[in-house]
Amino acid sequence: MEKMCVREIMTSPAIVVSPDTTLPVANTLMKEHRIRHLPVVDNGRLVGIVSRGDLREASTTAAVNTDSYELNFMLSRLTVGKLMTRKVLTVTQDAPIVHAAELMSEHKIACLPVVEANGSVVGIVTGSDLLKMLVRKLRGMEESQA
Repeated sequence: MEKMCVREIMTSPAIVVSPDTTLPVANTLMKEHRIRHLPVVDNGRLVGIVSRGDLREASTTAAVNTDSYELNFMLSRLTVGKLMTRKVLTVTQDAPIVHAAELMSEHKIACLPVVEANGSVVGIVTGSDLLKMLVRKLRGMEESQA
């Protein structure tokens, strides 16, 4: 089997946000695009990542001891820059898929932003992308054996 590169399975372009994007806007983007992760970019460079779980956790934490008006006000002011994970593991487009899968498995993460040498985000590879590739490969093997 030939070595496959991340570029062959990544989602590109990635939907990205800036650090000053509010939680409601980030949540809406995730729902509209049916995604669970948003790379956070500042001046064209990756500075963090935020997940749907991060947004959910912030909303739950803010809900404690607040009424609904205060909660909505607080969440409308909270930005992804305050929630994002700053140390983000990444891969390049030319990285072998097995390397990406090993990183994700070893670090128990669900995605890797795909970046250029200058830090610009060109895509994202997720566990779903890896699973789709696996299904295609297994289906191809089954069909060749039939």
